[in-house]
Amino acid sequence: MIGNNKGKRLRGLTPLSAAVSAALMTGIALPSMAQNAPSRTKSVLLEEVVVSARKRDESMQDVPVAIQAFNADQIDALKVRDLTNLTVGMPNVSLDDVGTVKGTANFMIRGLGVNSSIPSIDPTVGIFVDGVYLGINYGVIMDTFDLEKIEVLRGPQGTLFGRNVTGGAVLIDHKKPGDEFEFSARGAVDGNPNGDGGLNSYAMASVGGPVIDTLAAKVNVYYNDDEGWFENDFTGNDTAGGKQKMIRPSIAWNPSDTLELVLSYEYADLDMDGPASQNHTNGLGIPGTPTNYSRRDFDFSNDAEGFADSTTKFLTSEVNWNVGFGDGLVTNIFGWRDYNGKSFSDIDSQPVPVFHAGSFIEAEQYSNELRYTGRFNDKFNVTTGLYYYTNNLKYSEYRDLLGVLTPDGSPAQTQDGGGRQTTDSYAWFGAVDYDLTESWVLNLGVNYTYEEKDVKVASLSANVNSPCNVVEGTCPYDFIDDENWSNWSPKVGATYILSDDEILYGNYSVGYRSGGYNLRNTIVGNPEITPGPLKEEEVSNWEAGYKGTLFGGMTRLNAAVFYTDVSDMQREINLADPNSGNVQILRNSADADIWGVEVDGTFSLTDNLLAIASVGYIDASYSKVKFDLNGDGVIDNKDKDLDLPRATKWTYSVGLNLDTELGSYGYMTSRVSYAYRDDSAYTDNNLGTLDSVDMVDAGIDYHTSNDKWVISLYGRNLLDKAYTGNDTQLPAFVGPVELGGSFSPRIKGRTVGLEVTYQM
Repeated sequence: MIGNNKGKRLRGLTPLSAAVSAALMTGIALPSMAQNAPSRTKSVLLEEVVVSARKRDESMQDVPVAIQAFNADQIDALKVRDLTNLTVGMPNVSLDDVGTVKGTANFMIRGLGVNSSIPSIDPTVGIFVDGVYLGINYGVIMDTFDLEKIEVLRGPQGTLFGRNVTGGAVLIDHKKPGDEFEFSARGAVDGNPNGDGGLNSYAMASVGGPVIDTLAAKVNVYYNDDEGWFENDFTGNDTAGGKQKMIRPSIAWNPSDTLELVLSYEYADLDMDGPASQNHTNGLGIPGTPTNYSRRDFDFSNDAEGFADSTTKFLTSEVNWNVGFGDGLVTNIFGWRDYNGKSFSDIDSQPVPVFHAGSFIEAEQYSNELRYTGRFNDKFNVTTGLYYYTNNLKYSEYRDLLGVLTPDGSPAQTQDGGGRQTTDSYAWFGAVDYDLTESWVLNLGVNYTYEEKDVKVASLSANVNSPCNVVEGTCPYDFIDDENWSNWSPKVGATYILSDDEILYGNYSVGYRSGGYNLRNTIVGNPEITPGPLKEEEVSNWEAGYKGTLFGGMTRLNAAVFYTDVSDMQREINLADPNSGNVQILRNSADADIWGVEVDGTFSLTDNLLAIASVGYIDASYSKVKFDLNGDGVIDNKDKDLDLPRATKWTYSVGLNLDTELGSYGYMTSRVSYAYRDDSAYTDNNLGTLDSVDMVDAGIDYHTSNDKWVISLYGRNLLDKAYTGNDTQLPAFVGPVELGGSFSPRIKGRTVGLEVTYQM
């Protein structure tokens, strides 16, 4: 085996990382120099967070919804670089990158999500940026610089956010231009202290302020140059890095006291390497050939390092108009997003060309939401609105197979295909919160949605050694169809106000994920396996919770219990295949029952020391199976006894934040956190698995006395544990060539860095 005799890098701390880790831990252990001095980061993390989970601004602690939210100061204090930094810090939540194409979300909440990079599959966790729903999960994971807040809503949110949010919703809002001049800049550099890989450098800035009395403007710029944390054994190159550039101008116009217009445009360009994909022994016990690595290390050997390039153009317009009727607010949010991407990956994860694949994506979406929010008779809070969304998607994929059989490494067989899909969705939504008494509030809501999809599919196995490109319009279509769906999504609940600082709530809600099609179809001629359409996925959820802000605001404690019934669960059945290397079959695979518990809190331990902790538990099982998940030819209890993919049983975390006053020199904040996520199945047949995650992060921030400069030393994944974005199973043979093992993109190990921030 080529890879097995290579000397492994040291797993212990190098002198650099040892020094950094010692400095981090020493900073955390420092005693307070002024116990009675005002706390800084502690007070930030205890701040009230204003959220828009119910389409109106209110305190997170007043919302009868299981939610965790972070405002701008908290995002900075916790050093959240992108959404994946939160992936193991919230109960029953995984905000992962799928690993195949950088920036592609693979989010899971309460055991519901999709393990797929097929863009025609609607996500179960809806992602909304400045109020605009993102219809595909590509280009979603972004830097958090200059964000106003992040909200993570757990459970189906179909009443106010429409379809395709059966698992939950992630709301991301940028800061608006203000009426005072502001400037901030941040630079950072980090890397792999083990000695492999190159440096990862960041530079970003924001400048804005009033232009005239009624007009303010702002410009954000962002640049990232990542030389790659990993080293490819085959080439010796640093890899899995790349360059990212972004510019985001915005304006806010207030022509009167009652009218506001906010307009923003974002252009992002990514020029990235392909994934650092490792081949290790698969779930059937078949090792990779010719190399096979341990899934507990970072080593890999790829003859094709690949790429993932994309451009995103994103325009949003928000109009807010205060009206006298119900002392209300009329809001209109328009969004346009155009995504173009191409990628190429070494799927066999070997130093020889057996199975490589690439793709092209063009996706253009428009959406508009018009809504009204008001209060009547000092008893009724009313929210109602109309929503329209359309998305035109083109997806083309090619597979280069068996290049190892040709003298020059060119593929002995090619497969090309993909498809086009047009989606149109129309919705009306309404919600009423009625104050029955001073203590009881009745919560009611409903959403009606009509959606239609038109699709044309070119199956890959129908275009063998016949190159074509769907995006360019050169592929023949072997499947053409259209379908529509409509439904009502109700919600009913009640809130009991224990005191000004505590509430109890309970609710029942229903959410739907629309039916759909498979644009990555690899099987033709089998009437039992077609590109679609899928039936709708229906999720019914019962939930009860408690929220409390205790001890004069020094403790925040939230808890929820839930039971979820899933009917016609939509799944991508991911299977190894000797003809195409791998096939993905879309099916309404099963019905399932999921119940669980979630607790999270923020606790003031001393004048300067704060703890943040959370725990989540899920029990997920199939109640009825409708597909031969384990591939033994029958549908029986063996299928029913399988684990739901990525339905992680336990998640928990704990973190400490300490403020240390330095007199006239400013103050220092030290932080350390530990987060755990259980292992779980990755594929529906449970052959692919994801290992448990033990994540330790730490850092020290020095703030100058004028609060203009912050110098930060930080470390992530300090235990240097190897994790994978997915664990796609590979066949024992592709044609006549032995392969085996798995396609498992690696996630960065121990990273240490330095960051400097300036703010006026």
